[in-house]
Amino acid sequence: MQLTDLTAVQLLDGYRKGEFSPVEATAQVLERARRIQPEVNAFARLLEEEAAARARESEERWRRGEPAGLLDGVPVTVKDLLPLRGHPTLRGSKTVPVQGRWDEDAPSVARLREHGAVFVGKTTTPEFGWKGVTDSALSGITRNPHDPSRTAGGSSGGSAAAVALGAGPLSLGTDGGGSIRIPAAFCGIFGLKPTYGRVPLYPASAFGSLSHVGPMTRDAADAALMLDVISGPDPRDWSALPPAPESFRAGLDKGVRGLRVAYSPSLGGQVAVRPAVAAAVRQAVAALADLGAYVEETDPDFSDPVAAFHTLWSAGAARLTQHLPAHRRQLLDPGLREMCARGSRSSALDHLAAVEVRADLGRRMGRFHERYDLLVTPTLPITAFEAGEEVPAGSGLRRWTGWTPFTYPFNMTRQPAASVPVGTDGSDGGGLPVGLQIVAARHRDDLVLRAAHALYDAGLTLHES
Repeated sequence: MQLTDLTAVQLLDGYRKGEFSPVEATAQVLERARRIQPEVNAFARLLEEEAAARARESEERWRRGEPAGLLDGVPVTVKDLLPLRGHPTLRGSKTVPVQGRWDEDAPSVARLREHGAVFVGKTTTPEFGWKGVTDSALSGITRNPHDPSRTAGGSSGGSAAAVALGAGPLSLGTDGGGSIRIPAAFCGIFGLKPTYGRVPLYPASAFGSLSHVGPMTRDAADAALMLDVISGPDPRDWSALPPAPESFRAGLDKGVRGLRVAYSPSLGGQVAVRPAVAAAVRQAVAALADLGAYVEETDPDFSDPVAAFHTLWSAGAARLTQHLPAHRRQLLDPGLREMCARGSRSSALDHLAAVEVRADLGRRMGRFHERYDLLVTPTLPITAFEAGEEVPAGSGLRRWTGWTPFTYPFNMTRQPAASVPVGTDGSDGGGLPVGLQIVAARHRDDLVLRAAHALYDAGLTLHES
């Protein structure tokens, strides 16, 4: 049996029944990670000795019938923006010194540790997670598991590639403008950006409340399980939400019957979507209707907030790097340097104007969700393009936000949003994955997971090893 093909839920069931052990699962995952690394480059570093030791400890707990928590013995990976105790967190940057104490876990990592998870490695990120693809001068280019000539997306590209190729069923990603959903769509996995504050974040992101932490998994059931573990307040994050009223697994099987679903294929004609992407998404939306949802083709009432997003994003980038002396600044990704320069030119009034746009967008979406339980869109208007590029060749675009118009608005509104793999672009497009985005009102992560699980349960999703 290839344990690398199993979800976390399936692994835990096997541990419980004594069919296989955490040591066996971890050994297979590490072997898979070593095998894929030269071609795909999903890992900033592998933690082989630590993983093997934690797996042995977990195996002993299972032998005694005393698992430590909800994820005891499950191999997980962590994006290299999130601190993992005992290991450098270099954030994809040559400006971060390797020397340091590295003696603290991020809150989400601490929760995984408490629940017995086995840390396999730190996954790659572009420098400070600043863009929608994953490459950096420090770690090189992370490639798509379906076609290594294409990008895995970003900024959680290493996490998405690792999950897609069986190098651990669970990964922690971050999402400030689509950084969980973009690579999830490109790599054909499930990725959830929870409601802002649902998963505490520390150290605080320079990108402020645009930045979320969430699960990247093989399916929605694994994401619900992982969210049960990593959510809940932490004293280091003053903006964290109180505990969820119930387990995110509790309502997974309720299906979508009776849910009011708004389907927006192009945000009111604002986005040009490739025909193969549009067709795959439309077919999945039809499946939601067949499963009993009330589906209406309609659009949320907002124009593209990209200018306000750029103001907020560039100010965060400038703040993040302002401590660097001139000679260290030259080590930064040129695109990031440009973003920082833009941010340094912004005034406080510019920032407040962007905050006002954000508040208006949030109000509009709040009213929208009085009428609709869910909003469904393509996750991206395209499939994965050439690796090592920020934008598709010949597109005429300058920045990654030009091809991610469906994702960053919902960072501005702090809503939960997920990408579900719903097919491919066909043989003419290279058979690359297509993602469908599901968005709900703030605090309704349960509805996003429930709808996604219904698609998985009905066998209507792309689900490859």
